[in-house]
Amino acid sequence: MHSQNINLPSKPKIIKEEGDKGVYEIDGLYPGYGYTLGNSIRRIIISSIPGVAITSLSIEGVKHEFSTIEGIKEDVISIILNLKAVNFVVHGDELQKIHLKVKGPKIITAKDIEHSSSVEIVNKDSYICEITDKVSLDIEMNLEKGMGYISKEQVEKERTAIGAISLDASFTPVKRASYEVENMRIGDRTDHNRLRLTIETDGTISPREVLEFSIATMITQLQSIIGFKETESNDEGILSDGSVLDEKSDMENSPMKIKIEELEFSTRTENALISGGIKTLSGLLKKSEGDLKALGGLGDKAIEEIKELLDGKGLALKKDKK
Repeated sequence: MHSQNINLPSKPKIIKEEGDKGVYEIDGLYPGYGYTLGNSIRRIIISSIPGVAITSLSIEGVKHEFSTIEGIKEDVISIILNLKAVNFVVHGDELQKIHLKVKGPKIITAKDIEHSSSVEIVNKDSYICEITDKVSLDIEMNLEKGMGYISKEQVEKERTAIGAISLDASFTPVKRASYEVENMRIGDRTDHNRLRLTIETDGTISPREVLEFSIATMITQLQSIIGFKETESNDEGILSDGSVLDEKSDMENSPMKIKIEELEFSTRTENALISGGIKTLSGLLKKSEGDLKALGGLGDKAIEEIKELLDGKGLALKKDKK
């Protein structure tokens, strides 16, 4: 099938970059493609950019979030909201424990948080609370990398220690993302599109990096679905990797049908796979280690988790091409 002679767009141009906000334009898009690309890129930006969030915390002497602490101006809910406003960068994929231990009287800001060299605090002047008397505040927090959103119920069910307070976790580092489309002239035609994207982040990642990551994610997703595959197995039950299904096995329980949610991955790994378009074990087996790393949100620890689970089932990822 011969392709139409469609003009290719320009690479993104920087219109304005000020602090954590950037405006970018892509020119020369074929009529209608401004909306197609703009909507797709925006959806990836708001759902699939990895970030960091506090998922649970323990406050000495406090049993639940609806408490007040003697000698501290703010109640526990206000302290938690202020802690959520602190922006972190984490190097590596390991869960990080950070600590706030302060004696009053004192105004506490994010710079008072103790952390390892793997953690950076972007907005160190962010206000947390004020100790108005000679009392101590002792808070231990779990800091995690992830994508999207996890409810406090999900956090509590899967990885909150007894006595800790679970938190809703919004991992996205993007505050706002929007796009506009206007017509432009190319040759004799005036109906080609110019796409303008406006991105604002929390400072842990630049808006330009967000745009580059979202475009690369879209390309990876589209490349993986180029071409057709006739069937996953033939009449003899031979899988695409050459293995053979047991004739007595229920097809519903075969690798073709098992969903990612049923494989007992950690929530972070499960969310990253599903966000990357991998919904079943069959889909996972089509990916190589390199393919998974290209999805974003899957670090070395997550890759090892996937490989160990597959190995326990006598399966393996596709080999990377040399």
